[in-house]
Amino acid sequence: MANILVVDDEMGIRALLQEILTDEGHSVELAENAAQARMLRERQRPDLVLLDIWMPDVDGITLLKEWGTGAQLNMPVIMMSGHGTIDTAVEATKYGAMAFLEKPITLQKLLRAVEQGLSKPAPRSPAPVGMPGLTDAPSMGGLPRIERTDYLPAAEAAHYATPSAHHGHAGGATVTPSIIMASGPQAEQVFLLDRPLREARDAFEKAYFEFHLARENGSMTRVAERTGLERTHLYRKLKQLGVDLSRNKRGVS
Repeated sequence: MANILVVDDEMGIRALLQEILTDEGHSVELAENAAQARMLRERQRPDLVLLDIWMPDVDGITLLKEWGTGAQLNMPVIMMSGHGTIDTAVEATKYGAMAFLEKPITLQKLLRAVEQGLSKPAPRSPAPVGMPGLTDAPSMGGLPRIERTDYLPAAEAAHYATPSAHHGHAGGATVTPSIIMASGPQAEQVFLLDRPLREARDAFEKAYFEFHLARENGSMTRVAERTGLERTHLYRKLKQLGVDLSRNKRGVS
């Protein structure tokens, strides 16, 4: 059982999340604004925080940054919003949030994010601007390594594949900016960043979906659940990216 703090200015959302999480065996504290959230965080020392972005007094991103700069971000924080954008999700991750949930929040996504949050160690200081999610794992060839975050949809994760400040030279040779992805059926995947954003995004998303198709043995239902997409949207996306579905097919749907 974990102690979870829910911060949201909507009473209905607070009550619903409390009911769901209490049924899962957790202890839930509720705050309707940043002031109450600060007080409960100090008093209860929550194991995890569900934090709404849009609140009337102090918004969730500002409160998240406040905890980060004040060395108080010693618990996983999951951001929530009904009006969020990809940029908002990336900004939240940059300042230390471990995940972003879009309202209305499905039961499956909520429980999966909470489970992942409680299984992770306390977050470290926010990553440098422009490269959220960087780890301390050894790099290859001087290039940064980032790990997959299964709770981020592909469209959000694709923002990591934008040109960064890693142009340079090694041993007199030009180093092409790239990101090396770890884990999965294809252990190492290199994405060249020195090209138009659309090409870099498409290459990343194609590898992203191929990874999940391989892991789920071609099950479109499970891939749709894993990536947070409707099946019809998923089919269109895979066709657009030129993903070969036949090689991943294992007789499951």
